[in-house]
Amino acid sequence: MTVPLPPLPPVPGEGYRPGGPSLVDLVDREHRELLDLADRVTGPDAAAQPPGKVVEVLTAVVSRHLSAEEQYLFPAVRAAVPGAGAAVDREVGAAVELSAALKALTGPADPALADVADRLRRHVAATAALLAALREVATPAELIRLGNRWEIAEEAAPTRPHPGMPASPPWNRIVEPAVGVVDKVRDAVTGRPTHASDLLPPGE
Repeated sequence: MTVPLPPLPPVPGEGYRPGGPSLVDLVDREHRELLDLADRVTGPDAAAQPPGKVVEVLTAVVSRHLSAEEQYLFPAVRAAVPGAGAAVDREVGAAVELSAALKALTGPADPALADVADRLRRHVAATAALLAALREVATPAELIRLGNRWEIAEEAAPTRPHPGMPASPPWNRIVEPAVGVVDKVRDAVTGRPTHASDLLPPGE
């Protein structure tokens, strides 16, 4: 398989397995977290803590996730899975639309929040199918190397939706880290929560 990774150190001899989590494990875990957040902003537990805080976290987590998808998951599927181009194009478009819907939210009482949660659930289901197809053709070592790049991308990613940014390599890999720096400065200045760990567990 040929995955469009940036230049990496040469891989040692046959049988070498790089360290770190697999892309499959990372994305599966994040998908569960995204679905939980979608439920928390629309379900019966939505009033358990300040709703604005939950929406802020949802926005940040989704923004980082979409950035990493567009930089690594979608290009890898397009390059490695025969006939997947049209499905990838649909999900790139869905990701841009989801980002725009997040940006348009006016607050936790916005009735459009339910539509955002529904878009997120559909996007998770569709990208999970792309990930399953990639898993069929990629080696474990390739998935780990992609996982390493995913983690780096998320660490540098924006924490706010920017639907007007490039959605495909190479430009998104250049622009998004720069925008991410600005977002993180704004988060630090305002004390904005950006991780699910910043929230109380459901029911508390």
